[in-house]
Amino acid sequence: MAIVQEYSYRATDATSGGVVKGTLEAASETAVVNKLRAQGLIPLDVQLLSKTGLNQEITIPGFEKRVKISSLAVFSKQMAGLVTAGLPLLRVLTILSEQTEDKVLQTALVAVQAEVARGAALSVALESHPDVFPPLMISMVRVGEMGGFLADALQSVARTYADEAELQNKIKSATTYPLVVLSIAILGVIAMVTFVVPVFKSIFEGMGSELPLPTQIIVSISNNMIWILPVMIVVAVVGWIWWSRNKNTEAVRKRIDPLKLRMPVFGPLNTKIAVARFARSLSMMLNAGVPLIQALAIVGEASNNYKIEQAVLTVQESVRQGRSFSVPLAKAEVFPSMVAQMVSVGEESGTLPEMLSSIADFYENEVETATEQLTASIEPILIVGIGIIIGGMVISLYLPIFTIYGELGAA
Repeated sequence: MAIVQEYSYRATDATSGGVVKGTLEAASETAVVNKLRAQGLIPLDVQLLSKTGLNQEITIPGFEKRVKISSLAVFSKQMAGLVTAGLPLLRVLTILSEQTEDKVLQTALVAVQAEVARGAALSVALESHPDVFPPLMISMVRVGEMGGFLADALQSVARTYADEAELQNKIKSATTYPLVVLSIAILGVIAMVTFVVPVFKSIFEGMGSELPLPTQIIVSISNNMIWILPVMIVVAVVGWIWWSRNKNTEAVRKRIDPLKLRMPVFGPLNTKIAVARFARSLSMMLNAGVPLIQALAIVGEASNNYKIEQAVLTVQESVRQGRSFSVPLAKAEVFPSMVAQMVSVGEESGTLPEMLSSIADFYENEVETATEQLTASIEPILIVGIGIIIGGMVISLYLPIFTIYGELGAA
């Protein structure tokens, strides 16, 4: 039997357009939404009321729920299908908001539905939720609305985000194992220093001889772990919170993003990912009929790297002044020379969207190959590194014993 709980809600009156607030008792949020719609209200927000405070949702900075790009891909594909079938837009939004499993996306869709019901264009309603719907999707929807091909625009968005989700999954699969192994190794080292070294310390004290320097260092660290460990945890938590709040600020991105492209192993991979995103997004928008200058203003942000965004702004200014697209692209350090050459051929032959699509295909394949090579190379490096660290600790702990046996043998 379902437990009936009390929910607070905020909704829009479909007749007057006014905002209504109140509380309802129901078995779930979906039941509350259905009750409100039966009353002629369009729900904007539904929250569970907790009298004890135990059921309140706790939001930790850096751990907020975000809409997955795979969810956006599914949403775009489903919406394109429903629009193609001839369903009214409000009915489409109602269906999608009811069946989506992503709570953040569901809440945003309910709000979008309310804005569309008040007469707002779909692109304007999506634009009011920038944390959920990316600029690329908003721009494509706007172009589709203006040109009368909304379903085709949504299909293009769905394909782009499906490719992006597949790329992210490949990268995650390549980095998950090394990160897990590294985390276990760090925990193992901390456990050894905290619990194993003190046992050896009592043995060392009974020897009465001076400890070798490596052993002294490990014993000293072990003696101070009572404050080192809490400080490490506090620094890690504070650092994570600071990073989650500031990682998207211009001051931080201006320093961090160029480093991402210059890292010894991951730098070339990050460059290929950014170039693939740039070429795929620009190709899609040009095929949809978006002017080049307007498309460049959007796809720069889609690359997700500050240095590439600034390079795209330079290219955009060149195009605005009537100059070539490929020349400033060749001068930008972040784009490989092959990209500029292929773009130049596309400009001359009038096949720029197709050429950009080929560039995206090439670099997406390069990313796939690079992630596989990265996985193959990181594993042995990690194993050797972990062996050196743990082996060095074990040798340091046994070094005094070896020294004493050596002295006894000499005597």
